[in-house]
Amino acid sequence: MRGATGGVAVTRASRARRLAAGAAYGGTGLGLAGAGLLGLLRLQALAARRRVEARTSKQDPPSGDGVYGRGRGKPIVFTVLGDSSAVGLGVTRATETPGVLLAAALTELAERPVRLVRLAVSGAESCELDPQVEAALVQRPDVALIMIGANDVTTRTRPSVSVRHLADAVRRLREAGAQVVVGTCPDLGTIRPIGQPLRLLARRWSRQLAAAQTIAVVEAGGRTVSLGSVLGPSFAQDRSLFSVDEFHPSAAGYAQAAAVILPALADAIGVWPARAERGRLRRTSVRPVAQAAARAAGRPGTEVRATEVRGSGTGPLGPWARLLRRRPSELPTPEEAGQAREASVG
Repeated sequence: MRGATGGVAVTRASRARRLAAGAAYGGTGLGLAGAGLLGLLRLQALAARRRVEARTSKQDPPSGDGVYGRGRGKPIVFTVLGDSSAVGLGVTRATETPGVLLAAALTELAERPVRLVRLAVSGAESCELDPQVEAALVQRPDVALIMIGANDVTTRTRPSVSVRHLADAVRRLREAGAQVVVGTCPDLGTIRPIGQPLRLLARRWSRQLAAAQTIAVVEAGGRTVSLGSVLGPSFAQDRSLFSVDEFHPSAAGYAQAAAVILPALADAIGVWPARAERGRLRRTSVRPVAQAAARAAGRPGTEVRATEVRGSGTGPLGPWARLLRRRPSELPTPEEAGQAREASVG
């Protein structure tokens, strides 16, 4: 029988989880606003979708799959899963995609070859990760990056459904021995084709999903990096970070996202040098995972991963998580990324 203190702690943890995950998308108070506002939101969503689809490239950029860098030892197998943000839709060269930029950076840090396998699919939702995971398992990855969530928001999929599929993907990859890093849902409240008040709601939904993703991923054994603010305020101020469709990032935008993902990715496989933390680590703290998730959702480049306090991975409010905020890292230029690929086959 649980004591009163234990019951209160469980209740608080449950409440924190509900706040982080957010209510179902219909539970935003819109029901009280009347049919007029709901009709406006539908019209805004339809207009935004048409505008984006009219400008979006119909072709994905080249995958860039292959081996990067030289060196002794078996290549590190790096798989990239997710949606169009993981594909790099919006750019034309493979060397401008996040997968290639990160593979080229990892080979420099590890001083070993890195074999990139891009399995992401443009338009994918979290419920469509399963075939990507199946394909990844065949590759026996050492580390996997998942970037997913935007399409779950635009289709108004319930966060509980989205994160269940994401957690299953992370769990399967971890059981196969792969380290997993997830770039959480970007902030869709910065998308110019979306008008107000839909833009405000898109931001809220994005952050709710990002927080829910963080909880699920950490508990499944992975780690997350918040992309909400990275693809958020700075994007709102600098339109050059968007591609011509004003929805997907440009080459500069993908480079910015990759720069905040790199430390977590490299650290996950043990090649992030300790000296790199000096001057780059802004802040670190330990919190219950639900609180950590809610905090990370609105802070650029925040990494969240499981940790222990006094030898225990779980406290009165649930699993412990460590938040790390690092300054973005330097990445190889697209030209240098291309040279890394050429070096491997030269």
